Amino acid sequence: MARPRATTKRRSTIVIDNIRVLLADDQELVRYGFRLMLEANPGMIVVGEASDGTQAIGAVGRLRPDVVLMDIRMPGVGGVEATRRITELYPETRVLVITTYDLDEYAFGALDAGAAGFLLKDTRPDDLVAAVRAVHSGDAVVSPRITAKLIEVAAPHLLQRRTLDADEALNALTPREREIFVLIGRGETNSEIATTLHLSESTVKANVGRVLAKLGLRNRVEAVIRAYESGVVGQ
Repeated sequence: MARPRATTKRRSTIVIDNIRVLLADDQELVRYGFRLMLEANPGMIVVGEASDGTQAIGAVGRLRPDVVLMDIRMPGVGGVEATRRITELYPETRVLVITTYDLDEYAFGALDAGAAGFLLKDTRPDDLVAAVRAVHSGDAVVSPRITAKLIEVAAPHLLQRRTLDADEALNALTPREREIFVLIGRGETNSEIATTLHLSESTVKANVGRVLAKLGLRNRVEAVIRAYESGVVGQ
C-alpha cells in the first residue's frame, strides 16, 4: 500500500527592507531624539551620526545611507555645502534638510544644492517618519507652511532664474503634465495627485518623472519653486 505523501506548509514571511538613515546635527540631544523617533518604527534604522558637515560627507561615503537628515547650521562645513557634496558624490542618497521654524536664506541654498525636502525641527514623530519614507520613495517633502516661507525667501532669486528657455520648456508640457505640475507646485504628494485627478499612483509617478525631465529639474522641491517662478501657482 502506497504511503501518503507528506506535505509541508511553507511559512510566508514578510521581509521589510530597512530605510537606512544618517543623522547630521551638531546637537547630540537632537540626534538622540530623532534616533528614538525613527527606530520606534519597523523598517527604520539609524546607521550613523555626524556632528558637522565634514563628518556627514565621510559617513555617507562609508555607510551609504538611503536618507540623510541634515541640519542647516553646523560648525565648519555647514548643511548647505555638505548637501551639495553628498548629492554630487552620492546621488542615490536623499538629503532631507532640517530647518528651524523661521526658514532663512540657507534653506534656499540647500534647495539649489539638491536637497529632497525640508522638515521643521518641531515636527511630530509620525510626520518625521512619513517624511523619511516619502523622500526614500522618490517623493519630496514640501508642506504648505514650509512652501510659503520658502517662496518668501526665494522671491529675490526667482526673476533672475526665469529665462526664455524655461518658458519654452513649460509650453512643451502636455495638458495632463501641466495639471500635475500645478499640483506639485501646490505641495501635493503622488497619492494626493492621484486622488485629485482620479489616476493610479504609478501613472502619476510616470508623469512626474516626465515633468521633471522636460523642465530640467532635479527633484520635486525644485518643481515647487519653478511653479511659483513661472506663475502657474501663487497668482
